Amino acid sequence: MTAYLRRTALPEASAGAVDRAMRILGLEGVRRVKKVRTTIPAADGKRAGDLLDRDFTAPAPNRVWVTDFTYVRTWAGFVYVAFILDVFAQRIVAWHASTSKVTDLVMTPLRMAIWQREHEGHPVVAEELIHHSDAGSQYTSIRFTEHLELEGIAPSIGSVGDAYDNALMETINGLYKAECIGTTVFHPGPYRTLADVEYATASWVDWYNNRRLHGTLGMITPVEHEAAYYEALNREPQPV
Repeated sequence: MTAYLRRTALPEASAGAVDRAMRILGLEGVRRVKKVRTTIPAADGKRAGDLLDRDFTAPAPNRVWVTDFTYVRTWAGFVYVAFILDVFAQRIVAWHASTSKVTDLVMTPLRMAIWQREHEGHPVVAEELIHHSDAGSQYTSIRFTEHLELEGIAPSIGSVGDAYDNALMETINGLYKAECIGTTVFHPGPYRTLADVEYATASWVDWYNNRRLHGTLGMITPVEHEAAYYEALNREPQPV
């Protein structure tokens, strides 16, 4: 909040003043809750090795994507939401919500992410991208692994029951549940249907990518971090 105020209306704002103002206004940060287990391994799936070994860094966009899905309770039943995150700028490049946990839940955002990158003018290059997930049956299914191979994307899978092997994506799921689902900021009332979850998630992802300040990025947004990278690549050389 202090960084946001310094970027906008109050360049000289101090952390102490912001803390006091928030207390007076009755404002406090959201808190994360424990996650329900959704990773269910399949005995007949194709299991790739762990190519990251808990190193969630990347030298450039489209080098490492991490992915996972979480759940949202609605009046009509559970809705499952899958995300794909580019590690370089921690930008959400695709997401998909569904009432089913079949392979399409994770296949659809993969196709969307590949299309999105190509649409932006920065397509995925074959043999350069690692796709990291947990050992859920959706990610080890033959249909999904064959699609990764077709796109020239290297699969990487963490161990079962170890959140640290996909820690960055676990963090994103936690932020999503705390900041989006656990508040009324992105949806005014209870979640009744799949459409309610989609509406709130779309709003949150737009805010997360374009306006949320990230301490790990130097208090800028994921979109700004990516833009700075490509701007540096395209910068014309200056005369000596």
